[in-house]
Amino acid sequence: MVRRIVTGEKDGKSVFLSDGQAEMRHAYAAVPGFETTQVWATLQGVASLPPAGGDPVVSLDSVIPDPHGTRFMIVQFPPDSVITTPDFDPAAAGAEYAANLPGLAECFEPDGSGFHRTTSVDYDIILAGELTLELDDGQIRHLKAGDIVIQNGTRHAWRNSSGQPAVMAAILIGAECK
Repeated sequence: MVRRIVTGEKDGKSVFLSDGQAEMRHAYAAVPGFETTQVWATLQGVASLPPAGGDPVVSLDSVIPDPHGTRFMIVQFPPDSVITTPDFDPAAAGAEYAANLPGLAECFEPDGSGFHRTTSVDYDIILAGELTLELDDGQIRHLKAGDIVIQNGTRHAWRNSSGQPAVMAAILIGAECK
């Protein structure tokens, strides 16, 4: 669970607008151990401060932000062995991704390789465990807690070859394609 505290203003004074669990959390039945929590979003950048209130991720059409918009999410990756078991159902996993990660699910290549590309600059911070980042030319980097990746809209895939879950914070900043 992700505790989210949001501040704002009331009568010219700073106040806590909310303090509780982020509402948009999903534990994937088709991919045991895979979880996503959409924490916050801005549309076309922050239009005004303080925010109007409410939870901006509840009504999002897409996990991928429009240019200058942002998304903040926490992703837990199960070990890759979860998707190599005989009972893994890729169609069920794909349907669950599409329902819970609109916009992002469509960025994944249909061959099941995990490769995808988004129209965003992503600040990815490994919070726990270990992940491997693979690029389309076969280059890889092994990452551990505390490592940060600046993903500049390139084709990539995340791997978890360890036996433990890995947790990553991802901040996506919408960009325009050239």
